[in-house]
Amino acid sequence: MARGELMKKLLASFGREDEFRAVAEQIIGEEEKKNNRVLADSLRKSLDAPLAGRKPKRHSALAPLLPFPDAAGDFVERIEPEKSKSDIVLSAPNVRVLLGLQKEYRKSDEIRRHGLPVRSKLLFCGPPGNGKTLAAEVFAAELGLVLYIVKLDRLISSYLGETASNLRKVFDMARTQPCVIFFDEFDALARSRSDEGEHNELRRVVNSLLVFIDRLQPKGFLIAATNHDKALDPAVWRRFDEVIWFEKPELPMVRRYLIMKFKNVKTEFNPADWSRKLEGFSYAEIERVCLQSIKSMVIESRSKVRERDFNRALTDEVRRRSKNQALQS
Repeated sequence: MARGELMKKLLASFGREDEFRAVAEQIIGEEEKKNNRVLADSLRKSLDAPLAGRKPKRHSALAPLLPFPDAAGDFVERIEPEKSKSDIVLSAPNVRVLLGLQKEYRKSDEIRRHGLPVRSKLLFCGPPGNGKTLAAEVFAAELGLVLYIVKLDRLISSYLGETASNLRKVFDMARTQPCVIFFDEFDALARSRSDEGEHNELRRVVNSLLVFIDRLQPKGFLIAATNHDKALDPAVWRRFDEVIWFEKPELPMVRRYLIMKFKNVKTEFNPADWSRKLEGFSYAEIERVCLQSIKSMVIESRSKVRERDFNRALTDEVRRRSKNQALQS
């Protein structure tokens, strides 16, 4: 947006703290894109400092700017990533995109010095149980970043204006230190505003969310995940630098996953031979089959997993799966 238009918006929003701050952040972002780091840092310090040495005016619908991590501590859970790339099976396109993002992050300062943007806002889409959360954890681990999972049950408030206020705390945190902020079930926040069943307060939350994503330039990554991509507001999509799809695994990926799950377990059969019978299953469903068959070995004090253990676990999963599908139809 042209500087003149931003200045008009800034003056017009004076007195309305949330709008004023959002426009000011846009101006700072423009200066950072132009590599005017000194000016951008100076503007940010002025924005975060109390005005004219007096206590800033508080409003019930606005979040006070508190130091990290206190401001968002009630709404996020800190996770020290334990999984690595050897614990996940991804499609070739997803591997390529995620590796590219890691390389960009490691060269982010050099990229910005050339006046180029760094991709840092990711949207993970796909049916449940296919690795979105695990991929976020592995991605954070590979970059040596702490993972913060947003607790939607605490973030979403029944009080007017508080959800947007809580959101701002989380986004301020994302701007403060290098980390990965992970929003699971993102459609609960970013549901389409055209849905007639939604009330005005949720529409206001979506409006605030779009502004926060727009002005965010995280030092790490913002990752949002959804199982219901069709429920997202259309304006959400262009706010993300990358959209990554997590589909149910194809046959070669099922085979690799089975080999991975039994790599440290002795078996009397070749688990990979069962790949075709598990085609069409999600990773979560396949994992349950594997773990249940291994537990059978432990319960019976044996040293190897038998083929019948696997077959019984698969039979149980098929039964569970058919019941779930019947309930959803």
